[in-house]
Amino acid sequence: MPKSQDTTAKRIAQAMLEGFNKHYRLFRECSAAAKARFDAADWQGVQQSVQDRIAFYDDRVNETVARLHDEFQADLLDETAWQPVKLIYIGMLAEHKQPELAETFFNSVFCRIMHRTYFHNDFIFVRPAISTEYIESDPPTYRSYYPNEEGFRASIRQMFVDFGWQRPFEDLDRDVDYIMIVAERHVGEWPQPETNFQIQVLSSAFYRNKGAYIIGKVVNGAHEYPFMIPVLHT
Repeated sequence: MPKSQDTTAKRIAQAMLEGFNKHYRLFRECSAAAKARFDAADWQGVQQSVQDRIAFYDDRVNETVARLHDEFQADLLDETAWQPVKLIYIGMLAEHKQPELAETFFNSVFCRIMHRTYFHNDFIFVRPAISTEYIESDPPTYRSYYPNEEGFRASIRQMFVDFGWQRPFEDLDRDVDYIMIVAERHVGEWPQPETNFQIQVLSSAFYRNKGAYIIGKVVNGAHEYPFMIPVLHT
């Protein structure tokens, strides 16, 4: 590849990654603001946070597309120019904490520029190019609790505490008891705990109206039991 083309490919890849990083930073800031508004019972603010987060992705994609049009006339690039961009982008994700999300962002920008006419594997991400198995994101995407060590009830209770809501629960122990009862009704007889028995919970709750929604799953051997728990602000 001529040096000038290589430089252009690097600049395009960098612009796309900068667009994603801006999106993810703003998304995290909005999520933190939603938690603060939930604590303060600012319901109008909570609703605004939800609307903002929905719009963030398209806003950043459109912003990045506009930048690539302005700086590189991206819509006029030959399709073969995109393969080195993708390869350079993969290299930039080697130490990235959110590579799969960044790959999805790349696809969105590319398909917006090419008007969704090109879906060749050489130009977009069909399968993750970067393994996320051993990546520890900062902050972590989810928290894990281990009932074999702490007990199932204690793990559930700690799960609520770790969200750090500023308002106290009306009766947290009572609420945990309710969850235990519902879980037993759903599962029936508790299965034998396996060595990998754990509860995985997304680190950030989803906020809507007066509710915060905890999303997670129980993992036991080869079985997974997804759950969602609403926490209502009264």
